[in-house]
Amino acid sequence: MTGSHIYIDKQSPSAYRALGGVAAAVADVAHDADLPRILVELINLRVSQINGCAFCLELHSRRAIAAGETVQRIATLPAWRDTELFDATERAALRLAEICTDLPSHDLQEVDYERARETLTDDQISAVLWVAIAINAFNRVSILSRHPVRQ
Repeated sequence: MTGSHIYIDKQSPSAYRALGGVAAAVADVAHDADLPRILVELINLRVSQINGCAFCLELHSRRAIAAGETVQRIATLPAWRDTELFDATERAALRLAEICTDLPSHDLQEVDYERARETLTDDQISAVLWVAIAINAFNRVSILSRHPVRQ
């Protein structure tokens, strides 16, 4: 517990284990759709940036670097639209992850979704959306529990 917040993952471990099971299934879906590990971590990072989840940002930055991601791309990820550092597949995936997280107006969702369809397969679209859904859930667990980032 931190302050008045409880660690909901510790308070309700069966629910957290179920969320972990979802994450494991999503990892399998991403693998089967040929989403590179770096791309999965970029999605996790971008969604965590939007949600402001310090715990998940620290965790997935380390995982992205371990998977071979560069510090430069991690640092510029918030401005991915303004750089040429990300390829078409990554841009399409980031676009989908953002609409899954922000839930913009229907018209904006449609535009970004259609742009993503130009690059990604149906399996990849599904995998990207599931990765974004899963990290959104984990962000909320960490934010609402006030999980600390430790040195």
